Amino acid sequence: MSGDNNPYGGSFGAGSYFGQSNASVNFGSAHAPVAVPATEGHVSDTSTAGFAKDVLEASQHQPILVDFWAPWCGPCKQLTPVLEKVVNDAQGRVKLVKMNIDDHPTIPGQLGIQSIPAVIAFVDGRPVDGFMGAVPESQVREFIEKVAGPEGQDQAAEIEAVLADADQLLVDQDVQGAAQLYGAVLQADPDNAKAAAGMMQCLLAMGETERAGQMLSSIPEEMAADPAIQSVATRLAQIEEARKLGDPVALSLQLEANPDDHEARVKLAKILNVQGDREQAAEHLLTVMRKDRTFDDDGARRELLQFFDVWGPKDPATIAARRKLSSILFS
Repeated sequence: MSGDNNPYGGSFGAGSYFGQSNASVNFGSAHAPVAVPATEGHVSDTSTAGFAKDVLEASQHQPILVDFWAPWCGPCKQLTPVLEKVVNDAQGRVKLVKMNIDDHPTIPGQLGIQSIPAVIAFVDGRPVDGFMGAVPESQVREFIEKVAGPEGQDQAAEIEAVLADADQLLVDQDVQGAAQLYGAVLQADPDNAKAAAGMMQCLLAMGETERAGQMLSSIPEEMAADPAIQSVATRLAQIEEARKLGDPVALSLQLEANPDDHEARVKLAKILNVQGDREQAAEHLLTVMRKDRTFDDDGARRELLQFFDVWGPKDPATIAARRKLSSILFS
């Protein structure tokens, strides 16, 4: 469906789950570097007066490397371009602040800098590590990895937080808000199964069953095995099955005439489930369990557990029905 715009400002194309997201979410990784204004960049100079703001305050948000140098220092001229290159390659994971010790001797004196070039890393307003001398590029990269942590670590934590927010928005029925966040995650991590599953859940909530099915069929085999994707596949199967189960009004009339028609009650539960009436769907299955646990070899319980898998553990209908299920099983 390449070029077919979705309701969230993106498009589903071949090999693509979500096109351009409107969500303003940035992830600090090589996939989606945190945007930094060009006027700031990742390298700057500081002074004695600016040190508190440029280094101590700034290091509360990201590691700051301070390069103590002087114009007459030969090794400084060798190290500085290497530092700038590696810091820029890090795409915002650290920032480099340079201080000319001839013009600003107070800070290096207080820190006990006796030889240059000297590089000190600040985190949370405190010096945490450093090195001296014109070290090779590989050593500078190792130093940054040590100070900033493994690349992608911050992104992973941030993505998990965004996914949690998206999941809650979906529970709260803010489908568009959830879709924007799932889309932002897929921009940064196209192979994220939870985000792909969430996006398909949003499509289903919007009644876009065909597009959800097309998205599911485009997902790679190894990714399709993820439980979140399997849950969506189950829901799509439930929707397809419900289309073949008959008229819900006719089934309701059958139950009025014969409340013990368990087959009609289970069919009605399946239809109500795909229509979004989760509480009533669960209640019908629970009613069958109360009356006859042997019906279809305890099929009502198995169907209810499938409902839970699709609804998710945080859904209010899941929570309420689990309580009732427990009372039946353990009373």
